[in-house]
Amino acid sequence: MSTVEQLQNVIDNSQRIVFFGGAGVSTESGIPDFRSVDGLYNQKYDYPPEEILSHTFFERRTSEFYRFYRDKMLCLDKQCLDKQPNKAHYKLAELEKAGKLSAVVTQNIDGLHQAAGSKRVYELHGSVLRNYCRNCRKFYSAEFIKYSEGVPTCECGGVIKPDVVLYEEGLDDSVVNGALNAIMQADTLIIAGTSLTVYPAAGFIRYFRGNTIVLINRDATPFDKQADLVFHDKVGELLGQIKISK
Repeated sequence: MSTVEQLQNVIDNSQRIVFFGGAGVSTESGIPDFRSVDGLYNQKYDYPPEEILSHTFFERRTSEFYRFYRDKMLCLDKQCLDKQPNKAHYKLAELEKAGKLSAVVTQNIDGLHQAAGSKRVYELHGSVLRNYCRNCRKFYSAEFIKYSEGVPTCECGGVIKPDVVLYEEGLDDSVVNGALNAIMQADTLIIAGTSLTVYPAAGFIRYFRGNTIVLINRDATPFDKQADLVFHDKVGELLGQIKISK
């Protein structure tokens, strides 16, 4: 298994790091992931989570979509909107400020990277913090969605939709292009908190042309053998040990 000293050395000698992260980056902030033992995929509902979080389900059963969305994506009972960035989020913001990290590419929709201070963040799957009327495009906050009832509607009468990428929907072209360009120009790619099983996002790592791939995930992934450094640790606990030279 790789060591913290090896990771420190890689970071010290890198100038264009890109961080590619998944749900495991935010679990240390108290936000549940999808595929863990206690995650959404292992809880029982009238419909599977993948079906509920699909474009078709949103169109046909909008009220049921929002009941699940408020409960599990906005976490009414656990106050997900009140969660704070953890050591991983803050360390990445420090690395960016120090000129070491050029971009964060995330599959998460919680906005915690920006809350920690990161500026260049590519949100592949959108964000729960942005919601728009489908008719007039007026913006609504996550708090508005959280405390509304039934299907949230705009003052114009239009249905409000979260700016998150549902199953059956394509990724935003500008976000994809920005993320791919950053990865192609990176000298080090840190992949963390993801099982690398969700496509097309998992396929992004094929565009990396740099020197070193670092993989940090609690469980083994299909890409462990392709990485130069592999850590089966919590992302925040590991990155929190990294020192940034001034």
